[in-house]
Amino acid sequence: MEKIFDAMLDFFTKDDWPFTQLEDRPILRMGFQGNNGSWVCFAQAKEEHQQFLFYSVCTFHVPAEKRLAMAEFLTRANYGMIIGNFELDLNDGEVRYKTSVGVEGDRLSFAVIKQLVYANVFTLDRYLPGIMQVIYTDVTPAAAVEQIEG
Repeated sequence: MEKIFDAMLDFFTKDDWPFTQLEDRPILRMGFQGNNGSWVCFAQAKEEHQQFLFYSVCTFHVPAEKRLAMAEFLTRANYGMIIGNFELDLNDGEVRYKTSVGVEGDRLSFAVIKQLVYANVFTLDRYLPGIMQVIYTDVTPAAAVEQIEG
């Protein structure tokens, strides 16, 4: 069975994503520029669990006084999400979006990686203006999500 890390390397090479590998770990780091901002992405192979994970990580941290509002915004945004979810580290304010898949007994295809990667970056790009509103304005989390989801 093809290793998940090899499938990751194949996808990001063929799809023309410049990346670097983190030390000798099965993790690739790359940047992404969306319509609403730019951020860092990480692709990770967990061979022992037969899992592929992809993260989009905001380059800023949510200030402590805005973390509860951000938690509400992200919870509202997550409701009904089909592929992936937002995460907030309440300790340091990091915001990220995660997509993942388990492939035990199967192989990780180019098409599956593409779906997870692009669903990920397009979702963060869609919600990034609301994330910024919650941090920098007095808009309520509910109103910020409503503006995005309409």
